[in-house]
Amino acid sequence: MESELDDVLEAVGPRLRALRLERGTTLTQLSETTGISVSTLSRLESGQRRPTLELLLPLARAHQVQLDELVDAPPTGDPRIHAKPFKRRGATMIPLSRRPGGLQAFKQIVPEGWGGDNVEQRVHEGYDWIYVLSGRIRLVLGDQDFFLQEGEVAEFDTRVPHWFGNPGPGPAEMLCLYGPQGERLHVRARSK
Repeated sequence: MESELDDVLEAVGPRLRALRLERGTTLTQLSETTGISVSTLSRLESGQRRPTLELLLPLARAHQVQLDELVDAPPTGDPRIHAKPFKRRGATMIPLSRRPGGLQAFKQIVPEGWGGDNVEQRVHEGYDWIYVLSGRIRLVLGDQDFFLQEGEVAEFDTRVPHWFGNPGPGPAEMLCLYGPQGERLHVRARSK
């Protein structure tokens, strides 16, 4: 048992280094984000310092990964992933991907009337892909206006002014893929 624990702890350093490099973050930037000194971070990555929960929690938060991804916890025998839904601007978002920073996948459930009647197009970095599972979605993309039905797909560069809502009847469900930086702060664009 002790040997297995040592093996798990020894693998944490290289995993931390790989995550940091994958995200293009320096030790100094990570130190500023987590409040952990550069020397401690360096010793953690090189295996010269044993990881503790006190150090791993802020690192997991900074890298936006689950704690078990940092320590590569042994499998529990349960292969299910329990996604935690959350609300955003009246829509229920169910994350389908676990690794932040790259392509993000969500099932999104929006009530009838979601988006309102006032079409305010926005732009941001990234790329979106939307597949309508049920209901109807109205997508205004630049000067084009579309009504997407069940089974239809839209994909677009999010630097093009866009807006979408649910004109009804009833709720709508979508699968949404957001490309890198697709979750950044939205900046309003003037509609024509």
